[in-house]
Formats: sequence, C-alpha cells, structure tokens
Amino acid sequence: MPGHSSAGQRWRGGWLTVRRWLPELAALPLLPLLAAQGRRVRRITPRLPEAAGPDRGLCGPERRHAGDGLRLLAVGESPVAGVGVDTHEQAITALLAAAISAQRQQPVRWQACGRNGVTVADAQSQLLPLVPAGQVDLLLVAFGVNDSTSFRSSGRWQADLALLLATLQERCRPRLTLLSGVPPMGHFPSLPQPLRWVLGLKAAALDRAAASLAAATPGVVHVPMRLDISATGLMASDNYHPSAAGCAVWATQLALAAEKNWPPVQGGGINRSV
Repeated sequence: MPGHSSAGQRWRGGWLTVRRWLPELAALPLLPLLAAQGRRVRRITPRLPEAAGPDRGLCGPERRHAGDGLRLLAVGESPVAGVGVDTHEQAITALLAAAISAQRQQPVRWQACGRNGVTVADAQSQLLPLVPAGQVDLLLVAFGVNDSTSFRSSGRWQADLALLLATLQERCRPRLTLLSGVPPMGHFPSLPQPLRWVLGLKAAALDRAAASLAAATPGVVHVPMRLDISATGLMASDNYHPSAAGCAVWATQLALAAEKNWPPVQGGGINRSV
C-alpha cells in the first residue's frame, strides 16, 4: 500500500540519519570522560617510529625490459609509513606486492607514500607531493584511524576522500584502486572503554561512507579490513598498529580482492564484489 511504503521509507531515512550521527550522539554525554581517556592514551602509548629502509622496491624476478611487471603504489597513514614494523619490507605495501607477485607470477615494483598521523585532508598537502606522476597498475589507499580520532564528520570525510581519489586517479591512472576499510577501532586493545566503543562507532560510520563512495566511483573497490585483532601477534607493541604478522594477514585480504576484481588488460569493467 502507498501509505505503508511511504512510512517505511521515512522510517528507513530516519534510521540512516540516526546511524550516521550515532557516534556523535553517543560521545556527547561522555565528553569529559572521553577527553580524559584520550589524554591518558596519548601519554602512556609508546610512540613507535616509521619504518626504516627504502620505501620502494621490487618483488619477484626482474625482467629484461623496464616496463615489464606490475606497478603498485600505496598512499595512506601510519601503516603505509610502516609504523609498527622495523622496515618497509615488513609493512603493508611490500607485503601486498609480494602476495600479488606470487599470485600472478609477475614482478611487482612497489612504492609506499605514507606518513604517521595524517588525515585524508592532510594528504592533499603532505602526501600528494610525494606521489610520482605516471601510470600504476594497482593503487592502495588506506586511511581512517586519524579521521576517526579527529571525529571527522562522515560527510566531510567522504568529500575529502573523493577529492583525494580523483586527484590520485588523474595523476596515476591506476587500472584498479583498492580502498582499504577503516580499521576496527572498537577492538583496539590499547583503548579503554568507553573510548574504544565510541571510536569503534566512528570508525564504522566512516567505513560505511567509504564503501558508499567506492560503489559510486568507477575503478575503485572497497575492501573491508577483517583483521582479528584479538589473535596473538597481529598487533605491534603499542597495541595500536598492525605488526608484521598483522600486515601479512591484511596483505592477503587485499591481494585476494585485487585478484577477484582485476580488470582485463584491454578494456572491460571491474567486478566490485569483495
């Protein structure tokens, strides 16, 4: 019946609005406690450095011609910068390159453009100057934790992310872009309750906005981060960043999504399902 359909649409629209603003609604009455917990977490959490060693390399056998093989570029926050591991060879970009090289039996040249503490808006000025012009086969974009802790609104986050993706696609012309899901902050062991719960809500809201943007952007695939943070050894010593083992699990998930969604060399569309 038309009346029931209209009422259902209004209810759904109202629920989507509430869900979008749920983190802010949950945080409002807890602001003094959350602020105190946030200050304490920043004070007691170890400050790990960015990874040492070259931020670019080659996985798999070298080919005779320089143009042979695949090119991978990663742009993102602290995990792309290698915080939580010793060298970039143990970080997400190199491990993703190794996984793709093994899957496709091709060499993969990789480069990581990351910086600790950046938001998506910061990336425009701090990371884009580091991004080389020229076509890549695979682009990985990984943000969300700093935008969650900054309580960036879902709308502002999505707009910032859309601008960054458009700029990167124009500069790098990737065959496929993987937009990594926002890490599940509701499971971060370094965060006390209720701060963990509220940041988990915020991270989930930003992740939904990222998935919606990817679904509407040609050539972009959203890959949820399904990392069992409770598993032993997957987090670094600060219990806030992924360890080398955690990056390896994450890289496997991303590589599977890339293989499933890889477009044909000559034309064709991209299957968005993950």
